[in-house]
Amino acid sequence: MEIILFGLLAVMLVFMFLNTRKRQKQMKEQQEEKASKTIPGAKVLLQGGLYGTVVSYDPVDLDKPAEIELAPGTVIEVHSQAILRVVDPTEPVDSHDEDAADAVALDAPVEDVVADEHPDVTPAKGADDGIESIQVETPEETKARLERNDDN
Repeated sequence: MEIILFGLLAVMLVFMFLNTRKRQKQMKEQQEEKASKTIPGAKVLLQGGLYGTVVSYDPVDLDKPAEIELAPGTVIEVHSQAILRVVDPTEPVDSHDEDAADAVALDAPVEDVVADEHPDVTPAKGADDGIESIQVETPEETKARLERNDDN
């Protein structure tokens, strides 16, 4: 009876050892993949839920802080492991609307949006709604702007 218990214990220990090695290997591969994608200009998600653009990152020395730009001119230093993942620009944005035809472009005129969603409502002419268009920088423009700021 004791031999069977020792045999079961040995099997469980071997299983735990192999399972732990497999998980460590997966984590190392994910870490290397993240390090290769984390380059200046890449958009990243931080563990706190903030999105930003990488200004500098050292994949070799993980103790060196990474510099992340949260907004134009706002650069913060974070521990390099605070970067949760690199956001792929081709990754679709999660939306509650399942029908893509209902999606509204950001730069669409307000009158068109109102007319599409509420055909019986007409917006006032000349009304200032306070909405401005959003300018998005490319990674190259961000790097150039930061270099100009460093020179000043």
